[in-house]
Amino acid sequence: MTTKSELTLTWRHKPYVLAHRGNKVVCPENTLAAFKRALDDGADILETDIHQTADGVFVCIHDPTVDRTTNGSGAIADMRLDEIKRLSASCGRREFESEQIPTLGDVAEILPNDIGLALELKDDRFLQPEVARQLVDELDKLGVRNRTIVISFSFPRLQALRSVARDTPIGRITVFDVWPHSGAELLGSLWPMLLLNPFFVWIAHRRGQLVCPLDPEPDSRLLLYRALHCDALLTNDSGETCRALCRTGWKQEMRRETNPIA
Repeated sequence: MTTKSELTLTWRHKPYVLAHRGNKVVCPENTLAAFKRALDDGADILETDIHQTADGVFVCIHDPTVDRTTNGSGAIADMRLDEIKRLSASCGRREFESEQIPTLGDVAEILPNDIGLALELKDDRFLQPEVARQLVDELDKLGVRNRTIVISFSFPRLQALRSVARDTPIGRITVFDVWPHSGAELLGSLWPMLLLNPFFVWIAHRRGQLVCPLDPEPDSRLLLYRALHCDALLTNDSGETCRALCRTGWKQEMRRETNPIA
């Protein structure tokens, strides 16, 4: 069994580098600056969180409110897109004052043809079939669904999406599971679970599943993840992780060859 996310990245070396909210160390999280920096770093997959605004637009932000990461306040679900776009998403960093909360469309617009996208469903609105269908339709319209994997800590949210689009890969994030669950193409258990069950990755691979440990600071454990044959690495600092893997220059050269306009 080969997943759709596997097919779109077959020319790349594993483990894939999955940029957690972009490069959130160098830039404010979940901003276009953070995503562009991760692409420059050589990340294989951009990871972002999505909520839906009051007027039905998917936006990339981790929290259910704008309070922590912007100069505003209020719940995303209660705000229209025009209200959200008036805010600075600089996380208090003066040099990034012009950054805004991006829409899913904004991120898709800067996504090179050879880069994957991981979307984390952040609230229970995604349990509604009409919202799940809207997300799938949006990914189709943006032309990125064939290289998108939808992830969540909530398996019911993933099941809701699967109910309207069975061919969209899903990833299950967990904190305590020491055994790889079936029913998802990607498994993201908290990294100590791989020590408690050293056969976790082997079992997942026997089922045709990919493994990306839940570990946003993976660099000190790269030898472990390589020994276990993990498929992807989540990271807050895609530049440091790519440098630790000694792959930054190679990835940038490959991107120029496969996508000359990038």
